[in-house]
Amino acid sequence: MPLFRFFAVCLIAAVPAVAQRSAQPVAFGHIHLNSSDPETAIAFWKDVIGAATYSHESLNGVSTLGATILFTKKDPSGPSAGSTIEYIALKVPDLQPFVEKLARTSYKSFQPVPGGDSLMIDGPDGVRIELTEDSSMYAPLQFDHMQFRTTQPQEAQAWYIKTFGARPGTGDKPDSILIAGATLTFEHADSPAPSAGRAIDHIGFEVKGLEAFCQKLTDSGIKLDSPYRSVPQLKLSLAFLTDPWGTRIELTEGLATH
Repeated sequence: MPLFRFFAVCLIAAVPAVAQRSAQPVAFGHIHLNSSDPETAIAFWKDVIGAATYSHESLNGVSTLGATILFTKKDPSGPSAGSTIEYIALKVPDLQPFVEKLARTSYKSFQPVPGGDSLMIDGPDGVRIELTEDSSMYAPLQFDHMQFRTTQPQEAQAWYIKTFGARPGTGDKPDSILIAGATLTFEHADSPAPSAGRAIDHIGFEVKGLEAFCQKLTDSGIKLDSPYRSVPQLKLSLAFLTDPWGTRIELTEGLATH
């Protein structure tokens, strides 16, 4: 990689993330997958998708520019497609190398629009991944957005804006919200399954002052599935809740700083 491009990638990775996390109490933290064989799944994400190894205490997974993906050893109850978290969207500078690598695996891929610049992959455990080509990219792989399915897209957008301080999407993504570090896009579906137990089990938000934030949520009438607790062995604090449409959300403090 030419020297100027190396420094550009470093700046892209470091500056926006630091600025966003310092300005917002709630930032996008991680994506958590259920996998019958985490080692095989991690190998796929590294060898085919190009993600890097990630670890935090006893938590293992992969990471790429903008996203951390963690794994729980558990047979998923179904693929991500058909649930409230449909797929993980990533950007790459060129799709062709991925087409060639996928051809040497057993995993299926398809283009949602024939001749388009996106590729859908149904990977290990039924996790759906979208790769979109962006030839202007410096980084080899970058997190782009999460695709949600819900019976009430507009109401869901409003709930995330009110609950987590997200901003409404603009331009070509009016059906989305922006939360520090991520875009969440909402589309209508008649009866999506709750995410808990599926291939993409939940998303995680990193929260500054998590204990006070959890108290604020409960004071506003939001029920936590698991209340705030400190986990010293993992050097973090956490809580869980489910949004009104069935998406499981983990709140953490300490995961993004190690």
